[in-house]
Amino acid sequence: MTFLTTFLIALVAFLHLYFLILEMFLWTKPKGIKTFKLKSKDFAEETKVLAANQGLYNGFLACGLFYAIIQNDIKFALFFLICVTIAGIYGSYSTKQIKLFYVQAIPAILALISCIL
Repeated sequence: MTFLTTFLIALVAFLHLYFLILEMFLWTKPKGIKTFKLKSKDFAEETKVLAANQGLYNGFLACGLFYAIIQNDIKFALFFLICVTIAGIYGSYSTKQIKLFYVQAIPAILALISCIL
């Protein structure tokens, strides 16, 4: 993998580690409530188990991407980048927030393009 490809894959992986932190540990804190535009602190408390589950999945995506970098395995990277892209597209569509597409899917798409070229 080229430096650019490795950098882009690592960027996506670090983003997903950040999402893990937001969803698993900061969901009920002011940062999490503001980031996800939650209705209230009570709503955050009621949904924190669901958010933690989402965070855990983001952690798995990050681990897969870091593994691909460590193993220098482009096929593994492609699989996880496609997963991230699909998650970003679906998340944006289902929440009606285009920002999610830009934050999650675009970096993964750029990394995918770099992998393919």
